[in-house]
Amino acid sequence: MSVSVSENFLSQYLEHLPGTTFRKLYQQPSTTLAIFRRMLPHIAKNLVMALLYSPTPWTLSDLDLWIKPSATREKDQAIAILRSLHIIQPQSVTLTVNFRNSLRLALEGGGDHNSFGVLSTHPISPEIDHAFLDKYARKKWDDILHYVVSATGLTGMSGGSNGPNKSVKELLLAGRLVDRSAGGDLKITHIGFSFLLQEPNAQVWALLLLWLQAVDVAHANGTAPDMDSVDMLSFFFMLASLEFGRAYSTDSLTESRRNMLPFLIDFGLIYIPSNDKSQFFPTRLATTLTSNESALRSISAGFSAVGNTTSDEQDKCTIILETNFRMYAYVYSPLQIAVLALFADLKYRFKGLVSGHLTRKSIKQAVSHGITSDQIVSYLSSHAHEQMYQNAAANNKPVLPPVVIDQIRLWQLDTERISTRDGYLFKEFDEYKEYKAVADFADNIGVCAWRNDKKGIFFATKIEQIKDFMKSQKKAN
Repeated sequence: MSVSVSENFLSQYLEHLPGTTFRKLYQQPSTTLAIFRRMLPHIAKNLVMALLYSPTPWTLSDLDLWIKPSATREKDQAIAILRSLHIIQPQSVTLTVNFRNSLRLALEGGGDHNSFGVLSTHPISPEIDHAFLDKYARKKWDDILHYVVSATGLTGMSGGSNGPNKSVKELLLAGRLVDRSAGGDLKITHIGFSFLLQEPNAQVWALLLLWLQAVDVAHANGTAPDMDSVDMLSFFFMLASLEFGRAYSTDSLTESRRNMLPFLIDFGLIYIPSNDKSQFFPTRLATTLTSNESALRSISAGFSAVGNTTSDEQDKCTIILETNFRMYAYVYSPLQIAVLALFADLKYRFKGLVSGHLTRKSIKQAVSHGITSDQIVSYLSSHAHEQMYQNAAANNKPVLPPVVIDQIRLWQLDTERISTRDGYLFKEFDEYKEYKAVADFADNIGVCAWRNDKKGIFFATKIEQIKDFMKSQKKAN
């Protein structure tokens, strides 16, 4: 079980769900509004709003009146997205019933669906404010990220922390963000490194989708907890619609959703006071789940507000890379420094600055942990200092020194010069005709890894079918 760690994996996950699942999801106004806000491009949103109160279905010619001829491609893409998300009918330009009714409820209000949560009437402790919730969520999330980084063995958990709870560690292993070697040691994988490079919002969704997949696997094995992946996904969208800093009642939740709360606490998405289990507070990680790209900056900005540094200082990492492989990184975040230590030999650390070298040993060590040279180059490029971009533009040169980039890739190739494979070597045939027949048979069934027709030898990964073929050939002769 693993999930692709990329910017659009939530879209890919939703687009592969069956229509029956969407019909269940669209029974909740909060889910409908969340998908409308996050998943649709501007043209698709305009089409949905135009169809929402239309008394009659539209025709394709009606669409052509709304869309300029120059935007035909964008229109086709919008229609394809709307159909893949089961927002419009497959054979007509009209909204599906559940989506239309729920979106109207979300925009107009009314009903007793409690889809947007029920505010708690209990008194709230004065210490639970925005800063408290941000500090709490950041601690939980940093524990998860540091655990992934510490899987390299190069760094330990910060602040004496024991890391995330056991359930989160098992999820990271199941999702192959970290892997356990034969000796029992943890190793970061290329999926885990890609995970570290994502925005917090994308990281949260990656773990939530892994959790959904784990529940589906448990259902298939007959060992499922009292949770349903469709209801879980709907609950995630509901959390995204709640107001940050407000207290909501747990009594209004179904038993299945109350069972989810301990897991959400482990992720840092909600906070439940120890003296009052009847209310929960969504953190910024939860309330920004369906925010647009510009709003996602509020996660880092809010987290940084609880420290002594500004948002830019705390989360920004800018790198100057020289042709002699020396690297200077302007960074405050211990987590960002730990990421740099995955592929660089750090020598000096000052307040807001670390320096070191990219060496053969450091790159090979990174490759041994599953990090690729392309990922390292991509990280260096995306975090390059502004002066490097200015210098590249002024001199019409690449941002990163080509000699360094080429050497990073060559150092990875050094680890891939020889690859081993278990198999069987066939040689010393009685005659070339016999060799040709057996080698061709091995080729046809896809088990021939290498052959040399001149010397009459070949290497196969499997032997069972070849043995049967050779026996049949001898009987025929």
